[in-house]
Amino acid sequence: MAWKSDKTRYGAVARAMHWITAFALVAMIGSGLAAEAASGEAAAVNILRFHAVTGVAVLALTVLRILWWVLADRRPADTAQTPRWQSLAAHGVHYAFYLVIILLAGSGIATIALSGAGDILFGSETGALPRFEDFQPRGPHGFFAWATVGLVALHIAAALYHQFVIKDRLLERMGLGRA
Repeated sequence: MAWKSDKTRYGAVARAMHWITAFALVAMIGSGLAAEAASGEAAAVNILRFHAVTGVAVLALTVLRILWWVLADRRPADTAQTPRWQSLAAHGVHYAFYLVIILLAGSGIATIALSGAGDILFGSETGALPRFEDFQPRGPHGFFAWATVGLVALHIAAALYHQFVIKDRLLERMGLGRA
């Protein structure tokens, strides 16, 4: 398999970044919800530690994806049978993903920084976690998290629509199935 994409399929680097990001986003959503529901300070600290580290990794991977597309690779062409409105919608969802992930990470980092929770999560300080809701970036962080859930659902629905309704074997471009 080629490192870079060709006219019909994504290359190994693009596929790896896509699937690693996808699994990390699922872990982020799950750990965010688990942290809110955690009973006990120790459990919440461990979950939030995972959540924060994974969030920074997703941010870094997203920046690398953008740089990869701008500097090193080109996406495969849209299929001939894809209507223009669907192409525009697909590209819009991808750009929205990049923007929302960057805003999500930024609001998460700002919440940790402003609340002082970083010293509890990653330093030697102990004690109760702050009430994150008391800090301005927490509200947008929750909004961007739910926006990510919506984008993920839309993205999966579109992929399944292509695979099972249109039957254009679009998922093969990302390594699912055989070409």
